[in-house]
Amino acid sequence: MARLRRRRVSVLSINRMIPNALTLLALCAGLTAVRMAMQERWELAVTAVVVAMLLDGLDGRIARLMGATSEFGAQLDSLSDVISFGVTPALVIFLWTLSDAGGLGWAICLVYAACCALRLARFNTALGEENPAPLASRYFVGVPAPAAAGLALLPLTMSFVFGDMVLRSDVINLLVLLGVAVLMVSKVPTFSAKRIKLRVPHRRMAMVGLVIFAAFLISEPWITLTVAGLAYLLSIPAALMQYRREVKAGGLEPSEEPPDESLADADRRDDD
Repeated sequence: MARLRRRRVSVLSINRMIPNALTLLALCAGLTAVRMAMQERWELAVTAVVVAMLLDGLDGRIARLMGATSEFGAQLDSLSDVISFGVTPALVIFLWTLSDAGGLGWAICLVYAACCALRLARFNTALGEENPAPLASRYFVGVPAPAAAGLALLPLTMSFVFGDMVLRSDVINLLVLLGVAVLMVSKVPTFSAKRIKLRVPHRRMAMVGLVIFAAFLISEPWITLTVAGLAYLLSIPAALMQYRREVKAGGLEPSEEPPDESLADADRRDDD
């Protein structure tokens, strides 16, 4: 019995290491994007950020499935997100174009990184709050950090498709970074993945759709990422209108705010 107990403890320790290892891999991917940008290998820089997004989406789910959730993992994940989705996109865009804008370009990069840190700090302080109302759990407060990184890099991604004659403009990238920074710390409701509830007959279609998306992502990555980024951008006003309709319908009190990631997407950070 003693041997069995020791084995169980050992396996549990390894289980707890796997999600944190994925978080650290996401951190490494984010920092690698900075190195690629310093070498002006822009496509590899964006690819590294996308890899960081995928790993960030996996670590929490895996931790929950393996029963390896921990407070340490939650804090580690937030620190990784600040670097991968706050510092990295700002540096990549600065190296790509905003270095020509002088002090103003650097100031906007600092604002973006600071807003990402503020957003995640707000998330950490909300970890101990009670569960929100069922309707509120369908929304995030503002734009989550991984999605914000994708939006911040959208002009760079689009330049792979359309060329960078206009998209490399300092003005465009300054406005994009500043706008995304404001969205991160705002209280604008955005759709949560938990909003999607699939019945059994629809799950196969969803899997087919996922396979189609993966196929396009592999064959035409920049077009696919551009379409996905623009679609997410359009979903923000749609979420705001839907949220207001539900408030008017009586499903949510007007004073009640949608929760942050820690509440709306508990399976992301119960984990970590």
